Amino acid sequence: MTVSGAVTEPATGTASGTPADPAARRLPLVLRNRRFGAVWAAQVLTQAAGRMFQVGTVWWLVGYAADADRGLASGAFLAVSTLPAVALAPLVAALIARRPHRTVLGASAALAGLVALGTAGWTYAGTPPMAVAYGAALLLAGCQAVFDPCLTTSVPELVKDADIETATGFELSTQSLAGLAGGLLGPLVVDTAGPAGVVAGCAGAYLLAASLIGATRFPAPAAPAAHAPAADSPAPDAPAPAGDAPGRARPLRRILSELPFIRRVLLCFAAANVFTTAVFVVMPLYTRTVLNADGSTVAALEAALGAGTLVGSFTGGRLPGAPTAVGAGCLVLMAAALGLPGLAAGHAAALGAMAVAGWCVGVIGVRFVALFQRLVPAGDRPGFFAVMQALLGATFPVSSLVFGLLGDHLPARTLCLVQAIGVLPVAAALWWTGRREPDGPEAAAAPQEDPAPAAQPIGDVR
Repeated sequence: MTVSGAVTEPATGTASGTPADPAARRLPLVLRNRRFGAVWAAQVLTQAAGRMFQVGTVWWLVGYAADADRGLASGAFLAVSTLPAVALAPLVAALIARRPHRTVLGASAALAGLVALGTAGWTYAGTPPMAVAYGAALLLAGCQAVFDPCLTTSVPELVKDADIETATGFELSTQSLAGLAGGLLGPLVVDTAGPAGVVAGCAGAYLLAASLIGATRFPAPAAPAAHAPAADSPAPDAPAPAGDAPGRARPLRRILSELPFIRRVLLCFAAANVFTTAVFVVMPLYTRTVLNADGSTVAALEAALGAGTLVGSFTGGRLPGAPTAVGAGCLVLMAAALGLPGLAAGHAAALGAMAVAGWCVGVIGVRFVALFQRLVPAGDRPGFFAVMQALLGATFPVSSLVFGLLGDHLPARTLCLVQAIGVLPVAAALWWTGRREPDGPEAAAAPQEDPAPAAQPIGDVR
């Protein structure tokens, strides 16, 4: 959602554009604010590289490296790729709180670039064992698990308060854009240049992102609004004093105990994730064993999923109805889309199914993140959203391993039907959750205008 009214450069702003210049106001935020634009470009590069590595390696395992156990191999790889975001959440939160954000962003991108560069050199010298691919996935995912939340935390430092919502919209919609680009390139590069080409491309993207961060000078953190700026405020990139911490956040258990409606919704999404995120294992297997196609088909399916998510993100706010009713309807539609390739095998059915499933993910993301923003108290939001992502992300390793194992014993078309059947009870549970509180939080939280593209509560894997 575009912030109405005149938007200007931050008080600590860059030399780009003048607040009084009407032409400057009409420019997108990433062009008006060069500092934020550079960090946003670094985000695009790191997320696209991570997605390209994931999708490319999964296709390499399914299409070239693995044989009888290709389902388990690809499922275990995706599980490894998502574990750091869940397992390291407390350590990442502490690191971001104690260290300068520019240092954390630059170091994580540079380390990812060095890991990818070393893996590329090993791969060019000879075919490495699969353990190298798994180890690289673990390290790269760990770096991304640090980079992404640190960037989100850094937004208020980089833009003025009036631009925060616009900046957040750029940041969150980038996840879909970068995922689309990376998912499209990964299988194509594997078919043309092998796994070494994928890892080399990732190394270049990570190192370029680190260079952009290194060339960007972050401003000093703004003083709290209730107090005048201190004369001895820390210099740019200086860590905050130990006692200068933000207000204490309440324990998440207490937050959720006061919000039973949100607790039930989160449980519904966690259950849905077990079946919806399995698409990243099922679709490569389906391409290989049912369509007998190459990496270009995997790339097309990834592109259809990403494009559908983008469209859903921008149109979800226009759908009438309460969030639980819209969400339940989208889950039913998603179940039909996921099951379609199992009933009618073919390229067109698979492409259409991915586009519709992506649209449902985008709609659900917009409606429910906006609902949570309105219902969760402002002081509780940082902890709530961090734990929400960890809770929903924790289901992805389980989904990857379970459907990977099933993929070695069941046909891919059957797996599509298993996904569809698994989503339907969750849709019913979400609908019933809304029916239990028809005059509750949803009525008070009805959107007044289209929300900005938001992170997806289900199906968001980076």
